[in-house]
Amino acid sequence: MQVFWEKWGNEDNYPFYEDAIVHSCSSSDFPKFYVAIDNEPIIGTYALLRNDLNNRQDLCPWLACLYVDEKYRGKEIGSKLLQHGLMEAAKKGYKKLFLATDLEGYYEKYGWKHSGLVYGASGYSINFYEKETNVM
Repeated sequence: MQVFWEKWGNEDNYPFYEDAIVHSCSSSDFPKFYVAIDNEPIIGTYALLRNDLNNRQDLCPWLACLYVDEKYRGKEIGSKLLQHGLMEAAKKGYKKLFLATDLEGYYEKYGWKHSGLVYGASGYSINFYEKETNVM
């Protein structure tokens, strides 16, 4: 839990991350939180969520919290985490996986399609992407 909050949270939302992660353990669907480990240290993270805090409640699931420790970047760990997320969504029967990000150029390298903007309740907008999970 700590690693997700340290990378994605702020001083006001630790209970949000704690609550989401603790309750995800009893959920069979979403949310789910994943970590990549090299021996002991956590070197990467991602989550699968029903929705990533935006206006597109009609789309599910969402990949969020993708992070790779700086020392491990350039070793295709992010690519492997993305692929794992697609496989997990496919196992649950989903045909597409979505994500929202302000990062440009990264997800396109892995075949993600830019599909427009999503909007937060405070009025901000952010790019969203989608990719087929290859469910048969």
